[in-house]
Amino acid sequence: MKRIYIFTGKGGVGKSSVAAAHAIKSAREGVRTLLVSTDMAHNLGDIFGKKLGKEIERVSLGPDLYEIAPEHVMEHDFPAMGNYLGKLLSGAADLGGREKRPSKNNQKNAAKEPTSALQEMAMIPGLEELFSLLKIADIYQKEDYERIIVDCAPTGETLSLLKFPELLSWYMEKLFPIGKVGVRILEPISKAAFKVEMPNKDAMNDIEKLYLKLAELQELLKNRDITSIRIVTAPEKMVVEETKRNYMYMNLYNFNVDGLYINRILPRNVGNNFFEQWLDIQQEYVTILKETFAALPIYEIPWYDEELRGEENIGRIVQDVLDENDVFAAKAITERECFKQDGDAYQLEVVLPCARKEDVDLYQGGTDIIVKTGNFKRNIPLPNVLRSYEVAGAKLENGRLRIRFERAENEVE
Repeated sequence: MKRIYIFTGKGGVGKSSVAAAHAIKSAREGVRTLLVSTDMAHNLGDIFGKKLGKEIERVSLGPDLYEIAPEHVMEHDFPAMGNYLGKLLSGAADLGGREKRPSKNNQKNAAKEPTSALQEMAMIPGLEELFSLLKIADIYQKEDYERIIVDCAPTGETLSLLKFPELLSWYMEKLFPIGKVGVRILEPISKAAFKVEMPNKDAMNDIEKLYLKLAELQELLKNRDITSIRIVTAPEKMVVEETKRNYMYMNLYNFNVDGLYINRILPRNVGNNFFEQWLDIQQEYVTILKETFAALPIYEIPWYDEELRGEENIGRIVQDVLDENDVFAAKAITERECFKQDGDAYQLEVVLPCARKEDVDLYQGGTDIIVKTGNFKRNIPLPNVLRSYEVAGAKLENGRLRIRFERAENEVE
């Protein structure tokens, strides 16, 4: 079965090197492998010493390489929607009803140059990351790569990237059924009153196609037999704390985290007094990481004495850490939320490792239960049987949030 491995972690911990090491190991095993970067600050070309373009770079004796350009994906896969967003967001018409006309000097350029999709996409948070993920799903479906290894952006952007399909899909489920009718009704009003152009038929078809792709993407990313999330960290206080939060959020959104990589560990025999204190500090945080993530396979990567650039140098990680481990095995480590019946009541259990009680907020909104922790929230749809039930209590214990539902008083027979 084809597999996807997504590497995430705080910026500067060495995600790209660790992802590249896995890709090299996979290619050496004779498995057709693609190494993908979704980080806007791509560095795969720097690591492998190649100039990469907007398409997949085929490599005969190693993993194929691909630095995704989301504006290129949008222009080629969703042209009508991209064109509409460009017109809507570029300021071609403002809400005051006055059209912005190009100056005489710029009229020729305005007529010749289309609106930059990248500039307009940047105005919608998370949209660039979304099109990167959609491209990975498209490659998974259409290409014959057995392993796709993804070097993601730093933690915050990765979390936005991974939660965006579920969030947008939720909104589209609520709004899209009335979308086409609403467009027909509002089109003459919006154009006359506000000088705002509603999406045309082609753009609505693109939006519908996007919605269907989001459903496929969600299924792909949440399938534990297909997708693994791997966290790269370092033995430093700020990195350790962010790694804990990262792991908690990944569980909140039901992604399967099945590996932790502790990078840049100083050797004990360094023989320099200057590093003695650093060695003690690192050992303290390595211990904390091992205790906190005891349920996960943990890999320790040494701090090398040279820059890890080029296949030969990256290969040191393969030789020292990955060769003796079955790092590509499918492992279902984290658990999905589950509903259980308890007499006349029901219980929903959500796994939230490393969460603190004071950071968790919970409320019921319509047909969803909404769990919020820190800056992230998730809408969990309730099954039909619980539509007439209310939250009777909740308890966070040993990394598990247990929510109890009881029948509403006015529904008691």
